[in-house]
Amino acid sequence: MKNVTLRTSVAAAVSAAALAGAAGAAEILVTADIATSTTWTKNNTYNLQTQIYVLPGATLTIEPGTVIASTTGLGGSLAVTRDARIVALGTADEPIIFTSKADVETWTNGDPKTGTWRATCNEWGNLTICGRGYIGKYGTGAITGNTAVPNANNVAVMEGLTQSSPTDSRPLYGGGNDFDYSGSLKYVSFRYGGKVIGLGNELNGISLGGIGRETEIDYVEVMNNVDDGIEIWGGTVDLKHFQVWNIGDDSIDLDHGWRGRGQFGLIVTGYSRIAASGSGFLDSQFEVDGAAKSDAQPVTTCAFYNVTSIGQPLGTGRHALKYRDGARVQYNNCIFMDSGAEIVRNDNTDGEATDGQTGYGHNGTLSFAACWTTDFNVTSTVNPFSNPAERYTSQSSGKLCQITDTVFFNNTNASAYTTATSVGVFNAANNNVQATTSPIVLIQRGANVTNGSQIVQPVTRLDPRAAGDAVTSVGMAPANSFYAPAKYRGAFGANENWAYGWSAASAFGFLVAPPVDGPACPADLNDDGSVDGNDLGQLLADWGTCN
Repeated sequence: MKNVTLRTSVAAAVSAAALAGAAGAAEILVTADIATSTTWTKNNTYNLQTQIYVLPGATLTIEPGTVIASTTGLGGSLAVTRDARIVALGTADEPIIFTSKADVETWTNGDPKTGTWRATCNEWGNLTICGRGYIGKYGTGAITGNTAVPNANNVAVMEGLTQSSPTDSRPLYGGGNDFDYSGSLKYVSFRYGGKVIGLGNELNGISLGGIGRETEIDYVEVMNNVDDGIEIWGGTVDLKHFQVWNIGDDSIDLDHGWRGRGQFGLIVTGYSRIAASGSGFLDSQFEVDGAAKSDAQPVTTCAFYNVTSIGQPLGTGRHALKYRDGARVQYNNCIFMDSGAEIVRNDNTDGEATDGQTGYGHNGTLSFAACWTTDFNVTSTVNPFSNPAERYTSQSSGKLCQITDTVFFNNTNASAYTTATSVGVFNAANNNVQATTSPIVLIQRGANVTNGSQIVQPVTRLDPRAAGDAVTSVGMAPANSFYAPAKYRGAFGANENWAYGWSAASAFGFLVAPPVDGPACPADLNDDGSVDGNDLGQLLADWGTCN
């Protein structure tokens, strides 16, 4: 028999220790900016009382298992300025959690691996990190002096933050250092955030402005947020093992020339509260803007591998992938399913008059169609870098825009594939599949939630492991220091679920536990097929298929 008893005992001991620590933690009110290097420890909880900045020269270190639980509705938030750092290295057993006190009140005996999902958001602020990478932002609405040509002096004020005076540099991001280091995030969960500053000025779950590629972001989660889940403006930071659930606007929003990479991402669209799309009900799964204006550089040029993206199937008019202002994006080895509108949408511009509404093809830049036929290493001659090959490194093959080796399933809108087909997504060489069976093991949805004409069927139970056409891909991510070799489509292989155990999605019961012993059998089924007598029925219900 497999060694399940030992594993279960160890897991129980770890959970009990974490529970005891959270239940006995003292509360520290955080009321002032952090000017010197500081460590937050797991024997305390930390309550952000206002907008807190980590100031230049300071490093905020957060121990594994630390809970940052802010007073519900007060608006406490955390921002890391340029030349400051945050080092928040949780573990799978002891994740770091940013949330509200109202969330903590649902935990059983203070155990952060329990809790009850609530249809709400805007209970505290967010985490913002500002760095010194290049950004593509000039024109009306930009800071005076910004240029269309890449410039280390191009900066912008972070969305959701305000300057106390024209000389207040704390909310600024941007610069000329693509290798900027702003710290590390690992096994960090963000819940119920997104403080509203004003109309169109809201905090995202995680906001990243001009972050350099030396910064590490791995195993992060955003659950319920009033605005976008993860939004990135410029810079070159990479994302790995990210999950975004029930976001009130776009799950992933990319702007102002982000030139990073992403691998292993889970997006589950839904709603965080009953409100308009963009303030509680979902919008797009990915919204990608190139630059503002769209003839500026850098222009967003990025690559994703192994993303599982789950939309809403009832035709709420929300697209899977929106492209704007010259953006160049590659999606490889992915799953796009249950979208109620177009998979690929040429949105052309961001619709904001302050950015000029210029779109693809402005001032000699490539048209939308041309981005799908132009090789990855062709860089724009409009307002260029002096060394473009050194600045655009996230794509290493293929076309500037492409979708390859990807499974599409249950995208039933009459126009779901219209634009995708027109730009060659389903050409045979791309190895894409329109599947007839689900590419994941299990998805269950709750009753319809309506807001006017919008309808959401919330995902209540999910086993996102690869199934059917997703189990094996034709190719996989290139071998380098960032990507992991994964010859399957979507964020998960057939026998693993990296999102389970440490996340709110797990604590709230949305995620099915993966088989403890890999592909063979659940814990109570012996190798010879006999049963131990524990609750095998429940195990099978929780763990899905015994392979």
